[in-house]
Amino acid sequence: MTNILVHGLGQDETSWNEVKNQLNNNGINVETPNLFSIVKNYQVNYENMYKTFADYCNSFNEKINLVGLSLGGVLAVDYITEFPEKINSIILIGTPYEIPKTIFTIQNIIYKFMPKRIFERIGCPKKDIIRLLDSMKNLSIPNKAPNIKSNTLIICGEKEKDNINMKSAKKLNEVIQNSKFRIIENAGHEVNIDNPKGLANIIYEFWKDNENNIK
Repeated sequence: MTNILVHGLGQDETSWNEVKNQLNNNGINVETPNLFSIVKNYQVNYENMYKTFADYCNSFNEKINLVGLSLGGVLAVDYITEFPEKINSIILIGTPYEIPKTIFTIQNIIYKFMPKRIFERIGCPKKDIIRLLDSMKNLSIPNKAPNIKSNTLIICGEKEKDNINMKSAKKLNEVIQNSKFRIIENAGHEVNIDNPKGLANIIYEFWKDNENNIK
């Protein structure tokens, strides 16, 4: 079984370092791709990012335990929709149920005034991040989530209790069959950074509960 952790927008693969270390300590190997590296030979937009991400996942000749945070969760939903036979289990963290178009528009305006060095840290130019968000505005998760049949865990940070992400998490839990819902204490949207040990423990427990999930 291949275990893949997919980072969110504004993150890179190093955002999983502490979670990865915790899982490694339990004897579990995980892959942590950099989304901006795998799409580097194409114009950065959601369509190309999904295509290169799907190719990456399909390069493994075995089933996958897929964990996606935010943007990573959106990619995970699209992947399991197209390749359900490849997924053993899926974990969605801080994943929107509906794409918040207004928030994306505001975020893009903010990004336009942010220094380029902020984006260089994650290896993606500012103009590419802005284009990526623009290309995501018309994605439709509500049409796809109810079709997910694999064992699914929905996770949200405790500090998101009054935010749209908590509402999204509860809605995903409602519409996805065989899904469970967990809240991570002492964490906001970036659960993998805010509480990596707590997140790693929950991931491990979920995978362990699913027979033949981990190695």
